[in-house]
Amino acid sequence: MRGRKLVGANLRRLRVERDISQERLAFDSGVDRSYLGGMERGEENPTVDILDRLAITLSVPVGELFMPIEGKVPKGLRRGRKPQTGA
Repeated sequence: MRGRKLVGANLRRLRVERDISQERLAFDSGVDRSYLGGMERGEENPTVDILDRLAITLSVPVGELFMPIEGKVPKGLRRGRKPQTGA
């Protein structure tokens, strides 16, 4: 797997494992949501600074984004907003 695809697959895996939407991860790390989506698809070439911010937000070392993937990469979270609890 090439570098951009590997980073994108790891980003998606870590995000889904933590049940975080792209929108939330992007907001919390200060990255544009559409840019984050492009990263997950392997279309964008992020800087080390952006990878560092994402790793901090996901509470993992930046090297975790470069770890070989074993098994399938999760498709993503269910579409749509989570229902609001309590009023």
